Amino acid sequence: MAQKKKLLQGNEACVEGALYAGCKFYAGYPITPSTEIAEGLSVRLPKVGGKFIQMEDEIASIAAAIGGSVAGLKSLTATSGPGFSLKQECLGYACIAEIPLVIVNVMRGGPSTGYPTGPSQADIMQAKWGTHGDHPVIAVTPSYVQEILSETVRAFNLAEKFRTPVIVLYDEIIGHMREPITIPVPGELEVIDREKVTCEADEYFPYDERYEIAPLAPFGSGYRFHVTGLNHKKDGFPTNDSKQIDANNRRIMRKIENHKEEIWKNEETFLDDAEVVVFTLGSTARSARFAVNKAREEGIKAGLLRPLTIWPFPDKAITELSKRVKAIIVPEMNLGQMTLEVERCSKKADVVGIHRVDGEPITPAQILDAIKKHK
Repeated sequence: MAQKKKLLQGNEACVEGALYAGCKFYAGYPITPSTEIAEGLSVRLPKVGGKFIQMEDEIASIAAAIGGSVAGLKSLTATSGPGFSLKQECLGYACIAEIPLVIVNVMRGGPSTGYPTGPSQADIMQAKWGTHGDHPVIAVTPSYVQEILSETVRAFNLAEKFRTPVIVLYDEIIGHMREPITIPVPGELEVIDREKVTCEADEYFPYDERYEIAPLAPFGSGYRFHVTGLNHKKDGFPTNDSKQIDANNRRIMRKIENHKEEIWKNEETFLDDAEVVVFTLGSTARSARFAVNKAREEGIKAGLLRPLTIWPFPDKAITELSKRVKAIIVPEMNLGQMTLEVERCSKKADVVGIHRVDGEPITPAQILDAIKKHK
């Protein structure tokens, strides 16, 4: 089968990525600037034997997507801004119940209704801390339309492998940008499917403490177990046993912490000899790339570190880099959410934030000016 070339919007590429990964269930609610994902899947999913349902609100949407996943289907929900806020309680439910799920958040201006048609990168901390309690978080951050496709596939893979919700986090600019992309042929990108349960029904426990990540049997397949947002025993039924609660809370965190090397993904440009480095993501990274190339043309040793995984935060890469560069520039369309994290990880380098919250993108000129000041 030959590759196909298409001119696609970022949100349309997300649809292609979800289908490539084997998504068979979508539940959502229209909200700018993510609605094209729902529109696309409403047409495409029925053609591949999948199901699409528009729910009455964002809370019901993620709850339905959790149900689809528990039934054994790779499931997706997508939203923006206030909708992501409404999904937080059920996001926590999926974390403690260890339900594979992909949530796309196309970031827009806020808080509240904010600026629905304008870009923002102000949901970075919400992706990490939006729901309550200690919980695992994986969030991937594409910067190009082609990457939205491939990172959506990776998000499904991570969700299935680690039995956890995974967030695809990109801003309105990339969501609505159109670029020519290549649709990969089957087998070109890795697709991880859910591990099959092979034991006898009376031997199956979905939260078996003998495993870091036990397989999840689909409801209705003959394996009986309980799903709850309460702390639970190995069969899923609630428990008040303090040792069991402690062990489970630590395990769901550990299954991500112990595998950060597998989850982290960064793009590194001109870092070998860089003296000043730009750390940024999403559409801002496109401006940063231009600025770094321009700085290089002018003889400035600039580099770019672009995370495609923002959570778990790439602290190891930043710590090592900070030991040998003068400054790390952090441009972001918010008031310093990543800057504070980079400051936490930096050992020697100065950390300089560029913050913009007026609904306009950060320009290459702004970044280049900061590079020249701190070279």
